Amino acid sequence: MSKTDTTENTAAPEEAARAQLSTAPREDTAIGGPALGVVGWVRWFWRQLTSMRVALILLFMLSLGAVPGSLIPQTSADELKVQAFKDAHETLTPLYEKLQFFDVYSSVWFSAIYILLFVSLIGCIVPRSWQFVGQLRSRPPGAPKRLDRLPAYTTWRTEAEPERVREAALTLLKGRRFRAHTAGNAVAAEKGYLREAGNLAFHVALIVMLVAFAWGQLFKSEGGKLIVEGDGFSNTLTQYDDFKSGSQFGVDELEPFSFTLDSFNGTYEKNGPQRGTPRTFEAAVTYSRGGADEKAVIRVNEPLKVGDSKVYLIAHGYAPVVTVKDGRGKTVFHGAVPLLPIDNNITSTGAIKVMDGYRDKNGKKEQLGFQAFFVPTFAGAGKGTMFSQFPGLDFPVMALTGFHGDLRVNSGLPQNVYQLDKSKMKQFMDASGNKLAQRMLPGETMTLPGGAGSITFEKDVKEWASFQISQQPGNGLALTGAIAAIAGLTGSLFIQRRRVWVRAVRGADGVTVVEMAGLGRSESAKLPEELGDLAVALTADAPPAPEADADPVREDGTDPVRGDVTEADPEAVPEPVEELEEPEELEEPAEDPALSGEADK
Repeated sequence: MSKTDTTENTAAPEEAARAQLSTAPREDTAIGGPALGVVGWVRWFWRQLTSMRVALILLFMLSLGAVPGSLIPQTSADELKVQAFKDAHETLTPLYEKLQFFDVYSSVWFSAIYILLFVSLIGCIVPRSWQFVGQLRSRPPGAPKRLDRLPAYTTWRTEAEPERVREAALTLLKGRRFRAHTAGNAVAAEKGYLREAGNLAFHVALIVMLVAFAWGQLFKSEGGKLIVEGDGFSNTLTQYDDFKSGSQFGVDELEPFSFTLDSFNGTYEKNGPQRGTPRTFEAAVTYSRGGADEKAVIRVNEPLKVGDSKVYLIAHGYAPVVTVKDGRGKTVFHGAVPLLPIDNNITSTGAIKVMDGYRDKNGKKEQLGFQAFFVPTFAGAGKGTMFSQFPGLDFPVMALTGFHGDLRVNSGLPQNVYQLDKSKMKQFMDASGNKLAQRMLPGETMTLPGGAGSITFEKDVKEWASFQISQQPGNGLALTGAIAAIAGLTGSLFIQRRRVWVRAVRGADGVTVVEMAGLGRSESAKLPEELGDLAVALTADAPPAPEADADPVREDGTDPVRGDVTEADPEAVPEPVEELEEPEELEEPAEDPALSGEADK
């Protein structure tokens, strides 16, 4: 027989034995193998969906899918920004609309990822929870036959009786909060069950957060309102400047309350590198909830809480008071006009619209519009800039340009209150034929040409504040889930699950032999240290016996404790015990043979 034939004949039994010992699922590589069938494919899909690998992939996809919602304006947040984005990106707009990038969080693909992640987590947790309950009800497995094969091991001889040693070991381990019991000639103990509890708590918390997110999206309400000092707000739908709510929210669920903005107080750093940084930013309000009026102060991140609603302070600006008169001197408009800030120093722009009551010099009804540019702190004439130098109201100046005609407010189309529709408007011209524009200080008046009237910038400049009134029923649940997730993750990372065995048997010479061994679920340098501490504590009840002169190995070459061969036979060297590893899939956690008491099989 050739050498090649001998090698093949020797390898064949080894391959067969290796195949019998392997726990890996067999793969049928033959072409045209048995089909899975409908039920088989359903089971395969369910096992893939409920695996930890797929859950992590879905979680990554969910976070990745939220990126467009952060970078692209969303219809649910600001329709005006969405429209401005569409006007500025005409090429990308059709693609983004097909991909639902303007409504990411309500899109089909985002909802599919969300639902699949929810199902995957539930499929992972339910079987793992039942298995954990079974582990809590069961006892730690008995000691393996060869404790010296385990990663942490120590042994000594003592004159104490084996029964006394086992009783002392049982008391010691229970005192160290191990679950322990006596199994045959050894004490089996286990500790660190909270590691798995933390793992389950983390995944349950993720489900709670997903439920809270869905609950908040379905039943939320959120609206904005700009209020000038002295004006008020009532929590009804018609009072909002903008309002959006979840699909399951009813208008009758709005919290009944009202409030008035008494004053706004804003102070800013005047010197140094942080000049202009807000130092005080608060709104004093008087609110009522169907009873007596109460005073409150709303600050950034300190909202007013009224029932289930919260009133947040989100923005601030100036509202110059102007008076508009017609050619006969009749006042047709008087009030504070909120202007929109465009930079950190509250340089502001806006529009003053006189929609009713104005007639030209011939008595014909007409509408007036003024484009306003306001700076709370003017740099000064000849400085070359009209932008504000400081957010405080130190040197207010307003520049106006006037128009007359049709404001198009009755066209049925929505308008931006800060902009003029000049399609049907004509700009006033001065005597020289130039466009009428004037920079005004408080108290100054701009006279309109041709006896069209005048507009006065009054000395009073009011402040306005923008508020967000929201009801978010899922916030408390989401916070609870986040705290539980952090606590569970901390437990699963820092708690080590380990098992300890203590065997005490009488040797052939009548001296008790004590063996202690430990096995951890993951490799840890603390396990040998903990086992050493336990051994030192146990020696108080089982002190080491004096050193014997004779070798404890018998003349026939057998160990007096186990009776097995102790000679250095290379073929008798045991294989190292494989450490417990985390299961790849939650529904099928692996069990190490050494931990289940089957290391001797």
